[in-house]
Amino acid sequence: MRPAALDWSVENCTIARAMEILGERWTLVVLREVFNGIRRFDDMRVRTGIPRQVLTNRLAMLVEQGVLRREPYREPGSRERHEYRLTDKGLDLWPVLVAVLGWGDRYLADPEGSPLRVTHRDCGAEVRAELRCAEGHEVADPREVLPRPARERAAGADPARSPRGRSGRPRAARRGYQPKPPAYEMLASTAWPLVFGWK
Repeated sequence: MRPAALDWSVENCTIARAMEILGERWTLVVLREVFNGIRRFDDMRVRTGIPRQVLTNRLAMLVEQGVLRREPYREPGSRERHEYRLTDKGLDLWPVLVAVLGWGDRYLADPEGSPLRVTHRDCGAEVRAELRCAEGHEVADPREVLPRPARERAAGADPARSPRGRSGRPRAARRGYQPKPPAYEMLASTAWPLVFGWK
C-alpha cells in the first residue's frame, strides 16, 4: 500500500530545521552540560573531552541560534571571560534532553545503570518525558498517533483562510507572515530548569 505521507510536502519540515541545530554529534552533549550547571568553557572542555575548536564552534552556533546566551564574569586577577546560560528557547529543549536520557537508559546504559538521574525537587520522584494530546489523553504507544499534514483543509473550509489563501500562494512567502508553532505537551515541564538556576 502506498504511504499517504508521500503526498505531503516536507519542504518546510520543522524536524529537519531543528536537526540543523541539534543534529551534530556534540551539540546535545554541550546542552547536557549547561543544563547540569556546567557553564564555563574550560569546565566543559575538560569534562567532555570535546576538542577546543569544536566546542568553540558549537557554543558559537548555539548562541547565534538563540539557544544559549553569553554572560561575562571575571575571576580575581584574570581578564573578563564569558559563561553560557540557557535562553527561553534553550530551556524549551529540556523535555528533549529528558526523552533522550530515557531512551539511552533503556537501550544503551551499562549493566550498573545510568550515571545520571533527574528528579522532581518537591517529591524526589524520577522525572520522565510523557506525551499527551491537546485533550489531555496520555499517548504511550506510537501506534496511537496518526501523522497527518499540518495544513490539510477541513471539508468546507474557507480557502481565504487556508495556508495558501485564494491565490494559491503560500502565506509563508508573504511579508510579515509568522506561522504558528505546532501544539504539543510534555510532562517534563520546562519550568523546572528555572528552579535549579539553569537559566
